[in-house]
Amino acid sequence: MKYDCAIIGGGPAGLNAALVLGRARRRVLLLDDDKARNRVTREAHGFITRDGIKPADFRKLAHAEIAQYPTVEIINKTAISITRQSKNEFSITTLEGITFTSTKILLATGLKDEQPNIPDIEKFYGTSLFSCPYCDGWELRDKPLAVIADKNVYKLAKEAYIWSEDLAVFTNGEGRLEWEERNRLLAKGIKVYEDMISGLEGENGQLQSVRLEDGTLIDRSGGFVTPVWSLPHTFAEGLGCEMNEFGGIQTDRYGRTNVWNVYAAGDTAHIVPAQLVIAAGTGSAAAIGINGDLTNALFDGE
Repeated sequence: MKYDCAIIGGGPAGLNAALVLGRARRRVLLLDDDKARNRVTREAHGFITRDGIKPADFRKLAHAEIAQYPTVEIINKTAISITRQSKNEFSITTLEGITFTSTKILLATGLKDEQPNIPDIEKFYGTSLFSCPYCDGWELRDKPLAVIADKNVYKLAKEAYIWSEDLAVFTNGEGRLEWEERNRLLAKGIKVYEDMISGLEGENGQLQSVRLEDGTLIDRSGGFVTPVWSLPHTFAEGLGCEMNEFGGIQTDRYGRTNVWNVYAAGDTAHIVPAQLVIAAGTGSAAAIGINGDLTNALFDGE
């Protein structure tokens, strides 16, 4: 069977796109490897009616809703290649060697996080250390927090200050704090540490202190870090998609890339700002673009 659209990625963007396309009676394949970036997070926030939901519960609810639409098929497989066969046909191959064909492709695979090179950081990421103050700042409000970043540290510190004025900024020996930025932080009572971090201490995912290279311990109860984000695949590059200034896939407001029949949504395209509700919204917009283009082709022969 040839699908109208194959969606690669089952996060909020891909799921919402599948819902909208299913309601439009399109034949949809959604391939999901179940490796969502927010799987390490206990709760997801900022999504109206779903504030505080567990990521696994969000996906379970979404799958149940999509199951009402018989033209949508969700398969738990990892796509490893996408090949254009003709103007209006792509083949998608999975890790197991299974091949599917589709008229259109929606890339919604999200991003891959690469954490700062700090020992033990993975033990705390998603539990007491987070990347987005808007997503997790409320839960950390008024606590003594660490802001750990080697890029955009000043911006992150300013944002975090809204939720807690007890901040300590760590540039880990590599940060790019301008003299004026540093003085502005100090003027707000924000401590700045430019030494290398030798480790993080705490138990059960709860940060207790940041250990500097000279052994100094700075008590902290949580905080924010800036990971390096990248696409978890080479699909966009292989298909010839243009990239935007943030490293995501360049799209128009309906998810269209510069490559005919290839679309992108969610964090894959809109790296900043990155929130569950924004990703879902871009998935919906992309689905409307896909359905509109399929309809135009039916009537206009495009």
